[in-house]
Amino acid sequence: MKKWFRLNAFAYCFISVLGLAWVTAGEAPKIVSEKEIQNATQKYGVFAGRRLQAWQQLINDNINQPEDVQLQNVNNFFNDVKFISDIQHWGQNDYWATPIELLSTDGGDCEDYTIAKYFTLKALGVSEKKLYLTYVKAIRLNQAHMVLTYFQTPKSIPTVLDNINKRILPATKRKDLVPIYSFNGDGLWLARQRGKGKSVSGGTKKLKAWNNLLKRLDNQ
Repeated sequence: MKKWFRLNAFAYCFISVLGLAWVTAGEAPKIVSEKEIQNATQKYGVFAGRRLQAWQQLINDNINQPEDVQLQNVNNFFNDVKFISDIQHWGQNDYWATPIELLSTDGGDCEDYTIAKYFTLKALGVSEKKLYLTYVKAIRLNQAHMVLTYFQTPKSIPTVLDNINKRILPATKRKDLVPIYSFNGDGLWLARQRGKGKSVSGGTKKLKAWNNLLKRLDNQ
């Protein structure tokens, strides 16, 4: 199995992308507005609005919790969403849903789970330097897959938040996954490179789906 590396990232404030107001330490941010809840209810039904309310409650309940508790609760919350392929759900081969789209429709695939966990943990105050969206090969499924990796310290072995294996485990215990590349903020790195990883020219500009997602988040 290739080594899971800790990869540096350029600072980028996704709180502003999500439209969250700045809050003081210990205060829960407003991650979803009443208007967004009303819109989801009108478009998808009453349970869509309730899922968004539950997302906000997740933030409220975990804002002051230790990071290991935050990781577990966020992982459990989003793993309850139904798995459905992009082609079935959106009529597209590859569509990266926003957290609101994921929860409103109660369906998504591995990228959608990972994206939602990433933004939610950031809203809870987990440093972006600890969080990476990581493409892997799922050996048993023989297909590409995405997980969220968390580094407690720069030299830590990362833990893996996944929708296939719902237990949060160290990467060294996920022999079924082979890392390919990771990204967050404005950087993209090849996981197979040695040391801290080799930055890919163009960074996340190479990830069209990611940049399209950020535009949609900015326009929500």
